[in-house]
Amino acid sequence: MPERKRYAVVGLGSRSRMFTTALLKDYPAYGELVAYCDVNQTRMNYYNQYYAETLGAPPVATYHPQDFERMLREQRVDCVIVTSIDRTHHRYIIRAMELGCDVITEKPMTIDAPRCQAILDTVKATGRKLTVTFNYRYAPRNARVKELLQAGVIGRVLSVHFEWLLDTVHGADYFRRWHRDKRNSGGLMVHKATHHFDLVNWWLDTQPETVFAMGDLLFYGRENAEERGVTRFYDRAHGRAAAQDDPFALHLEQSETLRRLYLEAEHEDGYLRDQSVFGDGISIEDDMAVLVRYRNRAIMSYHLNAYAPWEGYRIAFNGTKGRLEYEVHENSYVSGSSQDTNLPEMRDAGTTVVEEPVSIIIRPLWGQPTRVELENISEGGHGGGDRRMLDAIFTGSPPDPLGRAADHRAGALSILTGVAANLSFATGQAVHVPSLVRF
Repeated sequence: MPERKRYAVVGLGSRSRMFTTALLKDYPAYGELVAYCDVNQTRMNYYNQYYAETLGAPPVATYHPQDFERMLREQRVDCVIVTSIDRTHHRYIIRAMELGCDVITEKPMTIDAPRCQAILDTVKATGRKLTVTFNYRYAPRNARVKELLQAGVIGRVLSVHFEWLLDTVHGADYFRRWHRDKRNSGGLMVHKATHHFDLVNWWLDTQPETVFAMGDLLFYGRENAEERGVTRFYDRAHGRAAAQDDPFALHLEQSETLRRLYLEAEHEDGYLRDQSVFGDGISIEDDMAVLVRYRNRAIMSYHLNAYAPWEGYRIAFNGTKGRLEYEVHENSYVSGSSQDTNLPEMRDAGTTVVEEPVSIIIRPLWGQPTRVELENISEGGHGGGDRRMLDAIFTGSPPDPLGRAADHRAGALSILTGVAANLSFATGQAVHVPSLVRF
């Protein structure tokens, strides 16, 4: 058994709960949760109370960002888990490693090339370990695609067509919260698509070389709504009559978790979780198209849509021996609502077994197509990837021929396609990815 480590979590948003629950409930023999660090004391108090009520866990120490270094010293932290706003990841990653800690960070590792370079330089200077949590690698369905490609069932992959659809429950949620400001998230090209770009890097065992992209805000935002004839607007849903019948509105008071995490905490930091998706001040795109040339000469066409009527993704791999077609229908959710019973249509998969239809078809050259059989269930979030990834992180994984564990290099390569796409949006030019950072 690996040595029991002392963990601190920085950033107590909804995604942090996966890690805190894992440490307090599933892996206490492997790690001890010793501290929270967040800008909002109400939110930290909520988690201490929640785990006391549900797991009988004693409260952990709480700290604010200005006390981050003191927290590491006082609590003798071995590993920091970073689940804060994306634009702040690099601060905590770098300082934690400089002070002798290993780091686990949510994706994206960071949001732009300068921050990425600073992280890479710090890893090299300190020799500390940085793990980036790409849970999609651990989903059995995605691992099966890796196995098939690795086995050469369609030969050498020459091109990929990749379409990812976010529906008007999940997709809209990025336009209600801090992600809507590109300075916070790098836009969906970085915050969301880092998952997808990492999968392609991993599936093809390669890295991006050249990126050209176009993207725009075409559906969400006030101007687009006005063009469609909308005349009633509101800044946030809570307490606004105009939001009552809006299917895009998020009513925090209807969810105990969202009410306690955000509505009752906003007096401290002013963060509004329920902003209108058709309001002003949205600086991210909702419809994006990307062309990528990889080091192995493969070409990808990628499209991300955040206002679709269903949630999931379709991918086609074209190879020297045929074609692999892969389609997944995913369950949609509103971030942070996974423990609620009042919002059943917005409930996260949590740790339940849920159906997410999956199809893999092999179409060989000069042969009949065959369907690859998969069990049509997922154990927990992200196609069962969350649970398997947590097991690998906290217990230590056995030898993995698929190479699912992701380090700082994989974290960098995953965001660089999106960083390059953002540059291409701004300039209208193709971007040479190796020019962005030095490994």
